[in-house]
Amino acid sequence: MAESKSLRKPVFTKVDQLRPGTIGHTLTVKVVNTKMVLQKGRADGPQVRQMRIAECLVGDETGMIIFTARNEQVDLMKEGTTITLRNAKIDMFKGSMRLAVDKWGRVEVAEPANFNVKEDNNLSLIEYELEEEIWKLACSTQKLLLALQQIQQNLLVAPPNRWWWLVSQLYLKVEKNGSARECEYWEW
Repeated sequence: MAESKSLRKPVFTKVDQLRPGTIGHTLTVKVVNTKMVLQKGRADGPQVRQMRIAECLVGDETGMIIFTARNEQVDLMKEGTTITLRNAKIDMFKGSMRLAVDKWGRVEVAEPANFNVKEDNNLSLIEYELEEEIWKLACSTQKLLLALQQIQQNLLVAPPNRWWWLVSQLYLKVEKNGSARECEYWEW
């Protein structure tokens, strides 16, 4: 006969251990409050499907974070309820973290927990800069410095009316290439 494998026990994560872009978290949290942000019905044939999204402030003894509940998940998010989130992920919304559980995860009501939520550590209030934006800024800064060096060299030999042309070219190149992934030397 085939051997039966036992399921692995989940490793529970605390709220203060959550980081941007991470996935696969299992947490036990309490619902602090719930705010409905979208509720609309759509007609799909004979049945009317309703789409609901709520932002729920949830937390444990280490901190709080906003959980984005969708559709059936919204019904479970009642103030004071203890919830277990399985296979949760961190989404970024306007530079801040949001906890979410998609179709590959599960939201379950759990036994009441005996911890008090630490309300002075809200991870959703921390603003993170996106790596892409930092990269764009670094490339633009490098291009700007190289262009200024080229202008400085050209100013030594350029007549005054050419100086304005060089500055306008610098502006156009920054506008055109400011979001390029690769930084290269500009040719005048």
